[in-house]
Amino acid sequence: MAEDNKTLRLFTTRMRQMILQYKQVKKENEELYAMVDARDNEVKQLKSQLEQAQNDYNSLKMAKMIEITDGDMESAKKRLSALIKDINKSITLLSEQQ
Repeated sequence: MAEDNKTLRLFTTRMRQMILQYKQVKKENEELYAMVDARDNEVKQLKSQLEQAQNDYNSLKMAKMIEITDGDMESAKKRLSALIKDINKSITLLSEQQ
């Protein structure tokens, strides 16, 4: 009978230990899931920031291209005006010689 009580106590003790370990593992698992969720949210936020930064970069690049194009247009207009003046002078000189 004493042997049975000893075995029963040992079994009860082991069972309580297993329950405590289970609770600890369950708590750790919940903490890990919370960490994973936090990381997922952080990744989503960083992806959103990256996408916004890429859009901003593309907009700035486009604006720079337009700026350069406008500058080139002004330069081209000035050169064209100078060429037209030269042509008009040449026509005038040719007209005077005839």
